[in-house]
Amino acid sequence: MSQCRTLLASKLISSRLLWSLRPLCSSSSSPSCGSHGCQTYDDVKEYYGKYLKSSKDLKTNACVTPAKPLPKFVRDALNDVHDDVSSRYYGCGLVLPECLENCSILDLGSGSGRDCYMLSKLVGEKGKVTGIDMTDEQVEISRKYIDYHTKKFGYQKPNVEFFQGYIENLKAANLANNSYDIIISNCVINLSPDKRAVLAEAYRVLKDGGEMYFSDVYSNKAITEDLKNNKVLWGECISGALDWKDLFQIAEDIGFSSPRLVTSRYITVDNEELENLLGDYKFVSATFRLFKLPKNKVNEKGLVIYNGGVTGCKDEIEFDVNFTFKEGDVAEVDDELFLILKNSRFSDEFVFQPPGGASNSGGCRPKKKIITDPFQLADGVSKETKAAGSGGCCGPKGCC
Repeated sequence: MSQCRTLLASKLISSRLLWSLRPLCSSSSSPSCGSHGCQTYDDVKEYYGKYLKSSKDLKTNACVTPAKPLPKFVRDALNDVHDDVSSRYYGCGLVLPECLENCSILDLGSGSGRDCYMLSKLVGEKGKVTGIDMTDEQVEISRKYIDYHTKKFGYQKPNVEFFQGYIENLKAANLANNSYDIIISNCVINLSPDKRAVLAEAYRVLKDGGEMYFSDVYSNKAITEDLKNNKVLWGECISGALDWKDLFQIAEDIGFSSPRLVTSRYITVDNEELENLLGDYKFVSATFRLFKLPKNKVNEKGLVIYNGGVTGCKDEIEFDVNFTFKEGDVAEVDDELFLILKNSRFSDEFVFQPPGGASNSGGCRPKKKIITDPFQLADGVSKETKAAGSGGCCGPKGCC
């Protein structure tokens, strides 16, 4: 896949994108406002609620998820989503971890509900899917089709629900502690003025052993206040980007496991004026997975063997950029990953052995030094793409 480019033409800096500002802090459900927090919420709500009427209205492809080929069972689930919901989907790619059956899942920034309805089918009738979005118009669309999808999937009652609210304040939507197995988010956290609050709330509502699997935009260094106050750059998922190193520090402070890097691709800006503003900043769209390990966990070391058979991953699971588990192979993993697999929904999918046991040459071993830097991974992807000589790109109409 070639580097994804943001086509920030000069027409973007127009009156249509200088959205109106109205106070939001009067709402009891809104988070406390920082230096420019209320303005940021209002700008984003105005754009995604009033300006965008369908995915065709998108002007750029900055906020993307590096997409992998979708397996048939996922394509089938997406095809079952109502066209009115899909047409109002503003993301690109898909944030979809493995082992979803019967899970409870929360989608942060669920928009029109496309991913929630897709997940509604994948988790099954015994599973549960919750979407939360701060934009009234998007939530209204998502709720409109609950009955449609319940009947489409042959369920006796709905397994999906939607709330209007802020991802920094899930308590206001009455989302309880320790209530979700998985949290997903697709290029939404960068739009929040308080990333730490988002991750703290995610940690609170996750069950022990739960996972946050999310894609977002990251910068190679801290963004200045001047750039943060540029509404075009913020709305295009650029100046709200978190320094990737800060993600690791925030995750540690809150109590998450170390972020496990899954994918990463460069984002570039093809606009001279905005390029001059950004200077030597670099940006990637990267997917990470975080786990909430039980606080009373016992530190263990050992080897693991993938049993095989997880839907979509019958023969192997590509867990992150460093570890791919093949069915039946004895795999040597780091201490934290051993704890993650043993204390999460993956525990039934692996056999766990004490250290020093027999390992085979086909076992899962990192080929190189463990990669945590999304820019290092993006550099490798760029080299592979150039060597291949061709590739598609994610754009407003999807990923090819």
